[in-house]
Amino acid sequence: MIKNGHHDADDHQDEGGCSKSVRSLCSPEKRKRVVRLWCDGCYDMVHYGHSNQLRQAKAMGDYLIVGVHTDAEISKHKGPPVFTQEERYKMVRAIKWVDEIVEGAPYVTTLETLDQYNCDFCVHGDDITLTVDGKDTYEEVKRAGRYRECKRTQGVSTTDLVGRMLLMTKAHHSNIDNPDYQQHTDNFGKGPKGHSPWTGVSQFLQTSQKIIQFASGKEPQPGDTIIYVAGAFDLFHIGHVDFLEMVYKQAERPYVIVGLHFDQEVNRYKGKNYPIMNIHERTLSVLACRYVSEVVIGAPYAVGKDLLDHFKEPKERGIFKTIDSGNNLTTDDIVQRIIENRLQYEARNQMKEAKEIAVIEVMKKREQQQKTEAAAPAAH
Repeated sequence: MIKNGHHDADDHQDEGGCSKSVRSLCSPEKRKRVVRLWCDGCYDMVHYGHSNQLRQAKAMGDYLIVGVHTDAEISKHKGPPVFTQEERYKMVRAIKWVDEIVEGAPYVTTLETLDQYNCDFCVHGDDITLTVDGKDTYEEVKRAGRYRECKRTQGVSTTDLVGRMLLMTKAHHSNIDNPDYQQHTDNFGKGPKGHSPWTGVSQFLQTSQKIIQFASGKEPQPGDTIIYVAGAFDLFHIGHVDFLEMVYKQAERPYVIVGLHFDQEVNRYKGKNYPIMNIHERTLSVLACRYVSEVVIGAPYAVGKDLLDHFKEPKERGIFKTIDSGNNLTTDDIVQRIIENRLQYEARNQMKEAKEIAVIEVMKKREQQQKTEAAAPAAH
């Protein structure tokens, strides 16, 4: 059972309002005011890797603004997104570490953008983002010293998730070495000149530390209305967000508990290769949602008396309620989007990786040139 809840900025700040994790970055002046941060991206097929990046970014300051690119911008620089911009805007808003989003943010991050939103610096993962002509989208802010990096989450990527959807087997979670799975991931995330370290597949390993980082551990308080919902919540998407938002609005002081079914149980009632995400991944995805207070890992399919009693629910029956989220999107629908546009997505990722490999080659040549120039004076 994992307790969650809204992000509490006080957990990360000293007396002056400066993030403890980056106290050394804060001048005395900054300690007297709010440190504003900027993140931006496509946030297509939002997963717990995106959430973890935003969690790390928020820990570097006090107020996090996230810019989300339009469909047109993404199509121009990378290829067509899986989700529409409206769906992506809403997904990012639902991540509990986000304070504000900017719709239609420019693909290239400039000092003008940071200044427009009064941001001290921008934060990005330790991979690289390139424009259609192969330029680093953060080059300007890096030169100005207003760029910070956070760690990329190993074991999850859009490439990997799409590969799982295309591989219709029941054992895809453990198929990292399976030749069929490798063929899918090669098709989707390998360019003609090999693999880029930033685009590809690796295996996710859950740790207790990661769960602690995502969960806030808040207990229900007197006067809270405890609401329990359960399901697979697989490939956590906008349909889930709309549903949980409606659940959250059912009470003045809601405490929403989400029960997650084990993988075997989900596969029993969904079949095919479901769940796409394993129980550990689904746990982090749900914990990142601002409408969720607590997660039960491995909740029973049937909600019985013992479960209700455990959460001190009223003993009377008649407490079940059906909520219409107004959104009928399902995980099946997302899988169909991927399958129908498979060749487009494969081409998109191969093009992305080719650009990344070209940049890596330039970086290697530059590094070699610098070593040669540094060694030249020593030879004299």
